[in-house]
Amino acid sequence: MASPVQIAQFSSSEIAQGEKIAKKAFRAAEKGNFDIAEVYWTELVNQFPDNPAVWSNRGNVRIGQYKMTEAIADFNRSIEIAPLYPDAYLNRGIAYEAQKLWDEAITDYNRVLAISPQDPVALNNRGNAKAGQKHWQDALEDYQKAADLAPQFPIPRGNASLIMYQMGDRSEAIRNMRNLVRKYPMYSDMRAALAATLWVEGRQGEAESNWVAAIGLDNRYQDLDWIENIRRWPPTMIEALEKFLNLT
Repeated sequence: MASPVQIAQFSSSEIAQGEKIAKKAFRAAEKGNFDIAEVYWTELVNQFPDNPAVWSNRGNVRIGQYKMTEAIADFNRSIEIAPLYPDAYLNRGIAYEAQKLWDEAITDYNRVLAISPQDPVALNNRGNAKAGQKHWQDALEDYQKAADLAPQFPIPRGNASLIMYQMGDRSEAIRNMRNLVRKYPMYSDMRAALAATLWVEGRQGEAESNWVAAIGLDNRYQDLDWIENIRRWPPTMIEALEKFLNLT
């Protein structure tokens, strides 16, 4: 957990204790207890103030609590300590996206890609920010690059399907959604998207079965405000889901 520079500054027992606290923080975050995780990371920030990872990790759990200003301050500090540490740029980009600061987010994802050009998460996230700007073709290209780099990472392919539907390539979008649901049956986003698009196509039975699976996995898909402002589906996909929800 401590950086190599810090190993000389702290005893082995202090470093071991820090590792224990970090494990508690990660476990709390995995359970969605971001406020508890923040307390642990704050303890580590105070103990290891020159470690960029602890600042970045505290920023992550602050994102989980929608404390975006505080999260960005943590990422800024992490970057000051280690300007070539890509995680802080990636995570700050996510916080900027949450504030709909698309240009700032894209700048940070570009920084990640300058350090790690083959990073599929940075490419996927840059696609998200470009989609936020309604630059659909540019977003699609980023998603497709990310999918090519990480074939076992389904999210870019799912995002590409949403953009294809937005751009009017509906049959290909639905085909890709079906393939993803077949391969990843617990992929709630594609279940919900497939339900919406199939309903518009008049395939009610198949739409309804996918919808039952989707909300069983994640009931937030019933909330159009969440879909539009947090998940941020493209407008045509939101319209399709709205039709489904209104008619059911």
